Amino acid sequence: MANTQSFDQYTEAYEQWFEKNPHIYADEVQTLKQLVGNAKNGLDIGMGSGQFALPLGIDIGIEPSQQMRAKALSKGLHPVDGIAENLPFEDEEFDFALMITVICFVDDPLKAIQEAFRVICKNGLLIIGIIDKNSSVGRQYEENKESNRFYKQATFFSIEEIKTLARQAGFSDCSSTGVKMMDDSFVFIQCFKS
Repeated sequence: MANTQSFDQYTEAYEQWFEKNPHIYADEVQTLKQLVGNAKNGLDIGMGSGQFALPLGIDIGIEPSQQMRAKALSKGLHPVDGIAENLPFEDEEFDFALMITVICFVDDPLKAIQEAFRVICKNGLLIIGIIDKNSSVGRQYEENKESNRFYKQATFFSIEEIKTLARQAGFSDCSSTGVKMMDDSFVFIQCFKS
């Protein structure tokens, strides 16, 4: 059962982070666009308010937080109530999927990645965005997570831990790309389904 209390309660604070950090956000979006390339049929797992779905042209996502779904809906997106570990979609329905700052909040990370693998087409792509627990920002977040309204429930992972989970889920190849504005503390991991 997803714990959405912080995201329901602090939806506006979540939105404000993107407004207060426009350069980081722009760099994240630019990097994602490069990683996604020409793929069109995407799924945003942990859609939140749609901050990444909108600029990437993703229409549908899964989101357990009622307030975040309402915000995404107000932006013209189609968020579905649910969790990453039990996606309500058909096998191989999407060309790619995103999990941006989501894996640290799910109850069963391996099951979540297995579900992504299931709904992605052959030769498709999963992009997982994480704050690398071994980075300076990751260590700082871990040390201060009890006082952070969003990250107190988070479990941070390293790049290698995510790559290992992705391989266990069936992905054949994984690579990582750091986001420059965050000193490579925030990383996108591309996982390919062959």
